[in-house]
Formats: sequence, structure tokens, C-alpha cells
Amino acid sequence: MTTVTEKTGSPRITSGSRPPSHFAGKPRHGEAIIKAVLRTAAIATILTTVGILIALFIPALSFFAEVPFWDFLFGTRWAPRFADASFGVLPLVTATLWTTGIALLVAVPFGLGAAILLSEYAKPNVRKVLKPLLEILAGVPTVVYGFFALQFVQATVFREWLQLPTGAFSVLAAGLVMGVMIIPTVASISEDAMSAVPSAMRQGSAALGANRMQTTLRVVFPAALSGIVAAIVLGISRAVGETMIVAIAAGNQARMVSNPLEQGQTMTGFIANAALGDSRVGSLEYNTLFAVGLLLFVITLAINFISIRFVRRFREAY
Repeated sequence: MTTVTEKTGSPRITSGSRPPSHFAGKPRHGEAIIKAVLRTAAIATILTTVGILIALFIPALSFFAEVPFWDFLFGTRWAPRFADASFGVLPLVTATLWTTGIALLVAVPFGLGAAILLSEYAKPNVRKVLKPLLEILAGVPTVVYGFFALQFVQATVFREWLQLPTGAFSVLAAGLVMGVMIIPTVASISEDAMSAVPSAMRQGSAALGANRMQTTLRVVFPAALSGIVAAIVLGISRAVGETMIVAIAAGNQARMVSNPLEQGQTMTGFIANAALGDSRVGSLEYNTLFAVGLLLFVITLAINFISIRFVRRFREAY
């Protein structure tokens, strides 16, 4: 190590050493406050989840004390308020699967197409206009979507224009409109994931002779796969948990749905229609709400666990 001392008597500077920081030894009250706030938010999130589980689990235990679990899970007739009550939840599950599947058939192609357009083809000025316009759909109240599905899609498009053999409600109308509602979620998150792919990968692909579409599908898309899957899974969670659209447009008749033109009651639709104060608190009818809610919670939790494992397995960092 060498030292250099100036003739003017200035302090000696030693090569390889670092001058002391201006903040060294000073208390950082702001940083401590931020850490405390973040820690409180994390703990509050965990406690909220535990509280939801407890609120669902205790009444559900009372329900399953009177209704066998297998009869609830695999029964094909749902009539909790009839004299000959039956508590088979499969009709609610099939309607939920129908609406969710139809919504994904709409949201995934259109959402990914919008993401590819915004990320790979649109100019910056065009992207600044198109993306906010697309995200406006996410701000529309779901009750508006529900009445749009009921009054326009079901009544006008299906029954008047297309003359389809359907009634006043259908899971098809609810699923289509719910898919439109999910498009901004899939498109926005997928576009963010694709934009995060380094430009060097696109340039390398172009240098090898690939056109823009080939680069998008064979280079950018696989590199952003984890983010795209996360967007799709988030869309599935929104579709499974959506309430107002299915409660308004899908119908309230719980039955095994075999045709998308039929009406059917989803799990969230049943909870919305049944939680109106008609059932006595603590009764078996009242506890059905918590049993269905617990099943819905478990399904959503399973979807999120699967997505987390998938994202961690295929995640790529650049």
C-alpha cells in the first residue's frame, strides 16, 4: 500500500481505503419506522388469513357434524332449504367450472394477444394510449357486467339475434362476460412479464434471421412463461371467486349443468343469494354458507399453491 502526502499539509490519502460515510453512526429513524410498518402489514396479512379460516372452519364443523363429508362433496342434488333437504355440492361445482372455463377461453387468447401487441408491436406512444384504455375494463363494477350479460348478451344476442334455445339465464352468458372482465388482468401482467425480457434476446433472435412473430413466440414468450402463468392463474382465481356476474346472469337454480346454454348456480352465486338473512343463525341451512365458502377457499388455495410451484420451477432471472 502506498501513501501520498501533499506539501500543503493536507490529510494523508491512503490508496485502497474508503472515506467514512456521512451517515455512519447516525440513527436511521425513518428506516426503522418503515421496517416496523412492513412487518406490521405482513403480520396483519397472516392474521387476517387465519381469522378467515377460523370464521369458516367453526361453522363448517357444525355442518359436517350433521351432514357426512362425502355426501356433501359427491352428492348430485343441492336443495338445503327443501323439506327433503339434500346437500350434494356437485351442482354448484359444475356450474362454477363451466363459467370459469368459458371465461378462460375468452380471457387467455385475447389477454395474451393484447399483451403481445403492447409489448412487441405497439409503438411507445400507442402503448401509452392503449394500455390505460384496456385497464379501464378492470375498473367497471362487476354488477354492471352482470346486467350487461343478462340484458344484452343473454336476452338480445342469444335469444333475439341468434335464436338459441335458452331461457332467461345461462352459464354461457355469465362466462363470456366474466372473460371480458378478466382480460385486463391477464393482459397487463403478461405484458409486464414480456417487457421485462432483455432486448438483447430479441436482437440475438433477429440476428439469427427470425422475424418478429418467431421471436415473440419462440424467444420472448418462453422467457416470460412464469409471469404469463401467474397472470393466467390470477385470472382463474378471479373467475372462481366472482360473485355478482354469476349471481345475476347465470341463474339461481342449482342443478348439474351439462349444456352452457342452461342456467346454473355457482358456489359464489349460492353464497350471495343465501346470505340474505332468511336463515336462522346456527341452523343447518345457515351453516351451509360456511361449508360452501370453505370449499371455495380450499379450491382457490390449491390453485395458488400449484401456480407458485409452477412459477418457481420455470422462473428465469435476467
